Amino acid sequence: MTHTFEALPHTLDEWLRLIEQRSPQRLIDLGLERVRAVAARMGLRVAAPVFTVAGTNGKGSVCALLEAMLRAAGWRTGVYTSPHLLRFEERCRIDGANAAPQVLAAAFARVEAARGEVPLTYFEFTTLGALDAMLRAGVEALILEVGLGGRLDAVNIVDADCAILTSVGVDHTQLLGATREAIGREKAGIMRAGRPAIICDAQPPASVLAHAAAIGADAWLAGRDFTAQTDGAQWAWTGRGQRVESLPLPALPGAHQLGNAAGAIAALQALKERLPVPEAALRAGLLTAMLPGRLQVLPASGEAPEMVLDVAHNPQAATVLAQALHALGAAPRTHAVFGAMADKDVAGVLACLDDVVDAWYFCDLPTPRAASAGQVLEIWRGATKRVSEVAAATFASPAAALDAAARACCSADRIALFGSFFTVAGVLTHGTPHITAGQGVQYR
Repeated sequence: MTHTFEALPHTLDEWLRLIEQRSPQRLIDLGLERVRAVAARMGLRVAAPVFTVAGTNGKGSVCALLEAMLRAAGWRTGVYTSPHLLRFEERCRIDGANAAPQVLAAAFARVEAARGEVPLTYFEFTTLGALDAMLRAGVEALILEVGLGGRLDAVNIVDADCAILTSVGVDHTQLLGATREAIGREKAGIMRAGRPAIICDAQPPASVLAHAAAIGADAWLAGRDFTAQTDGAQWAWTGRGQRVESLPLPALPGAHQLGNAAGAIAALQALKERLPVPEAALRAGLLTAMLPGRLQVLPASGEAPEMVLDVAHNPQAATVLAQALHALGAAPRTHAVFGAMADKDVAGVLACLDDVVDAWYFCDLPTPRAASAGQVLEIWRGATKRVSEVAAATFASPAAALDAAARACCSADRIALFGSFFTVAGVLTHGTPHITAGQGVQYR
């Protein structure tokens, strides 16, 4: 449907509603032809160095680390990530701050003016808008997170000066393939001939290495071209003739973040001629990088039990969450609030936490793509080895499930709230949860 100028929205919220309403059946429609054609009409030209980040898990962490290190070195950054947790503006950060709603609204108007009759998905339209906003802001380094896969993802219309592949797990199998080899080939599609490709996965699929060799990308392999060694208090990065010692451990929680940090530093070293980053800025970035909703720990305080928020929604991420919960130390009982999309490996995720969780609170989510709480409960009953010893119940929302968990726990217990972004956002949208054991939740 073509809209006249007078009918176009004015605010960001109005634009997002229009984009969502136009073609909901086309929410995911991989391919570059449409988005590339509109980008050409818009005259989008990228002069700044580009880092493109793909992977099953760890993309957001690497983007946050790159952003923090580059900004500590004085570079003006543009960062595009997805999905958002609470507000759409989180997807587009310019010089460390979310893009202003009016800036994005104006960018969307330019996309609309250029697209003509070309149909765009929600992701394609918003990606073009974010690129337009960042380029007009004069960013000096562009960090693009792949939404899904890599080869056919909308961000891949921009040639990466440095491609980064964080990990390859089995996810989105209906679109990317059912094996790590097939999925790895799709993700490797962000690589470019003659340019660095940082491969953080310690055991990358053969398809990734084969594609890098076939196109002549400069592959940096974790464990071969760069390494991280730690004594538990600090660490050292070594790669291609350079060593950086006495680095602080990443502020981002989880032992796995050391691998993400090593990959981010490798990417910066690969482009050091265009974007020099001194060691002091590496250290500062490691200490200041933040990523809400990823192993975010709200410490125990008084009668408030410890709470862990995490958007772990596939088995690989759930394994990391289980390891993090073990590392936090013993708790009398661990209560888990969980909601997930229907196309995820829900049984696989639940199995990773089966020996950790003592009570489950499954919740509905406000999207038709979600599995219902009742469906998740049935999947859990079929997957668990502890059905007779672990309590499980269903709730209409993440907030209702968390309130029930808070009323059932004692101050020494732990609550993990995880799964889809909708699960974590369903709580944080009300503010920071303040839990009083046995009395429910209040928000600040």
